[in-house]
Amino acid sequence: MFRVLTTQGRARRGVFETVHGVVQTPAFMNVATAAAIKGGVSAADLKEIGCQVMLCNTYHLHVRPGDALIRKMGGLHRFNTWDGPILTDSGGFQVFSLASLRQIDEEGVTFASHVDGRRIFMGPEESMRIQSNLGSTIAMAFDECVENPATHEYAEQSCARTLRWLNRCKAEIRRLNAREDTLNPHQMLFGINQGCTFPDLRVAHMRQIAELDLDGYAVGGLAVGEPTEVMYDILDHVTPCMPPEKPRYLMGVGTPVNLLEGVARGIDLFDCVMPSRNARHGHVFTSEGIRNLNNQRYEDDPLPIDERCGCPVCRRYSRAYLRHLIKSGEMLAHRLTVLHNLYFYNHLMEEIRAALDAGTFDAYLREQRDVLGRRI
Repeated sequence: MFRVLTTQGRARRGVFETVHGVVQTPAFMNVATAAAIKGGVSAADLKEIGCQVMLCNTYHLHVRPGDALIRKMGGLHRFNTWDGPILTDSGGFQVFSLASLRQIDEEGVTFASHVDGRRIFMGPEESMRIQSNLGSTIAMAFDECVENPATHEYAEQSCARTLRWLNRCKAEIRRLNAREDTLNPHQMLFGINQGCTFPDLRVAHMRQIAELDLDGYAVGGLAVGEPTEVMYDILDHVTPCMPPEKPRYLMGVGTPVNLLEGVARGIDLFDCVMPSRNARHGHVFTSEGIRNLNNQRYEDDPLPIDERCGCPVCRRYSRAYLRHLIKSGEMLAHRLTVLHNLYFYNHLMEEIRAALDAGTFDAYLREQRDVLGRRI
């Protein structure tokens, strides 16, 4: 399923083969929480701008429209017409971040829906059944997302619970994949490393879940408010313990510089709502840094967002026109800025892969590290 083609330091260039297509890694996975990219971007648009993987959320789709309905419609791929790989988050993060009045025990979590307040129970088996109904390419294990800061004692207990839940996820997805009526009998399972910002817990938990021989491994519970240097330090401790023959996924990260630093530490897959969310507020990423199109200086600027960019937006529209759309509250502003930012992220990953192929990633990292995070 996964082959490492070349390495430079800890950075890896690989190929990830799935039942729904081949992913060139390192790769950015585009977040379509409710089976759509916020900003009016369709599955066809994603193909045009070079996206490889779509990420959808188990919690949101379970609450609305319901995973049973999506199964009835033939699964996520038929429902939203995306024919490439789809990764579904387990719902664990949303249960802990969005749901109110939640109660956790060994079986799972009981919580109130953020949509209508109805009581819902989700545990490892329920999460696997929902994701099986969705028919995604990759299912994420159900884990406990601990709020930072947490005590070492509670974080250790949480890691143990997440490991027990992971064993239950593995048993349930094996059962579901063996059913004659399952939508995707080749659905993969990725385990999630937890442990807050405690390196000893992170390393111990990673070694424990690595023994389960899963299809891939993720690092979760980072980029939730801790300093960036702490996140990098955790990755420095964890990635050497991750199975080298399996894909590595850093969840919910992040800025273009985060992606560069994550690749340098051996990460293969990333996802984040940042490019689409920032775009909807007029903040766009460019080869020169971050540009805020709300600024007065762009009122009569005839240039594209990024003169070096080949996206459909930069080939056609000016900064002045995009600023006008933003100030006028036009929906087209969201669509065009989101398209640009997602193209930028996917093109950045193309450049990273090309640098790894050429053996020049270290130089590329040094060159881009200070540029991509700069505010213009």
